Amino acid sequence: MSVRRSLAAAGAGLTVAVAGAVLVATPAQAADVFVDLNPSTVESGYLVGIRASCTDNTAPATVESDAFGTVEVRPQFDELTAAVTVPAGTEAGRYRVRLTCPDDRSTTTTLYVLDPNRPSRGPATGFGGTAGGLGSGGPDAEGLLAGVGAAALVAGAVLGVVTLRRRRVS
Repeated sequence: MSVRRSLAAAGAGLTVAVAGAVLVATPAQAADVFVDLNPSTVESGYLVGIRASCTDNTAPATVESDAFGTVEVRPQFDELTAAVTVPAGTEAGRYRVRLTCPDDRSTTTTLYVLDPNRPSRGPATGFGGTAGGLGSGGPDAEGLLAGVGAAALVAGAVLGVVTLRRRRVS
C-alpha cells in the first residue's frame, strides 16, 4: 500500500469517527439551569428581580441567599421569575444566591449589597458636573461661568470689529 493510499484511508477513518461522535453526542445539560439577578448590585432595602431556569420550567423552584432568605420562583413566559427585597438591615458584602430545581440540580450566582452610606456625589476631580464646589451648579460656579461667558462675548466682538476693518482697508 502506498503512502498516499494509507493517508487517504486514515483521513476517511478520522472523518467517519468525528461524524459518529457528533451524531451520538448528547447536548450539555448545564446550560439550561441558570439564575440571573437584576440588578446584581443593590443597596439594602431595594428590590431585586430573579430570573431562573431549570430543566423543567413548569414547576416552581427555590432560590435562597443569606441576603434575603428563601423565595420561590414560579413559571412565567417559559422561565422562573420572582422579585425580592433585600432587607434594610443587610450588611454590605457579597452574597451567594443558590437556585435549587425540583430535580435537585442547582446553580449559584453572586449578589453584591452596597453600603447605604456611600458618597452620594462623585469625587472632586475638577470642573466636572459631579464634582463639589466649582462646576457643581453652586454659587461659586455661577459667577465663574458668567465671567467666562462675558469674556467669550467680548472676544467675539473684538474679532468681529478687526475682521470688518481689514475688509474695508483692502
